[in-house]
Amino acid sequence: MKTTDVTAPAGTTPPRGGAVGKEARPDRQERSGGVLNVFSHGILIAWAVLVIMPLLWAVMTSFKDDKSIFTRPWSLPDTLHFENWGRAWSQAHMSDYFLNTIIVVAGSLFGTLLLGSMVAYVLARFDFPGNRFVYYLFVGGMSFPIILALVPLFYVMQNLGLGNTLHGLILVYIAYSLPFTVFFLTSFFRTLPSSVAEAALIDGASHTRTFFQVMLPMARPGLISVGIFNFLGQWNQYMLPTVLNTDPNSRVLSQGLVALATSQGYKGDWSGLFAGLVMAMLPVLAVYIVFQRQVVAGLTAGAVK
Repeated sequence: MKTTDVTAPAGTTPPRGGAVGKEARPDRQERSGGVLNVFSHGILIAWAVLVIMPLLWAVMTSFKDDKSIFTRPWSLPDTLHFENWGRAWSQAHMSDYFLNTIIVVAGSLFGTLLLGSMVAYVLARFDFPGNRFVYYLFVGGMSFPIILALVPLFYVMQNLGLGNTLHGLILVYIAYSLPFTVFFLTSFFRTLPSSVAEAALIDGASHTRTFFQVMLPMARPGLISVGIFNFLGQWNQYMLPTVLNTDPNSRVLSQGLVALATSQGYKGDWSGLFAGLVMAMLPVLAVYIVFQRQVVAGLTAGAVK
């Protein structure tokens, strides 16, 4: 009994069981992926509306008079009251609060990035006894609630003659921001190639010159990212200056906004308050808009080698 072999034509493959089901799986995956994308985009749009709408409402309200704020809170202003901004800037001393805040934040941000980058570079690049202990000491400082240190910190500042001074507030901000800065930059410095630093040392550069002229420029994305986070936290800081800085002449912006809200007792200057609030908000938005690409680059640089 002969058997005949049936061969399929060249270029064709015989059908197999389950082929239809296997071909249908990508379609189901595409549909599920599309539903997931729509769902995630919907959540992001809702979140953006929740964040942007209060900001737009505050900007719109800053151009209204006090009566319109309460009688027509959701309507556009009939006329733009630019005098609200001028009154908040001059009569409410927002200009002085702005200047004090810029001095404090600029000084503390410079000191935090300088000291934090130096400590992080040593912890990331050099092995010495106690390296991990020092690193975890800074990590533990991130979990320490600052409210527990307010009372002893107040007496320490008073005994050192640093109370009610801007330079005293700068030192406190630096100490408050160092743990997160060291934690962030230590991980970033570990991702940088060590061959560049070794080449600089072979060429005769000292460790100090290697750090400032070679490694620090390479760590620019990480410095910008952690600088943005520290800037936001220090610019909006309220608890520390309220406890440590009770002099009206050295108030920062967060204290000035509270003083503006309560300056007239039960009759507050609401239009001036919203104008001052928008003034305090604009520098933060401007800094983030300018450096948003660097922030994303700094957050993702350590994930790709």
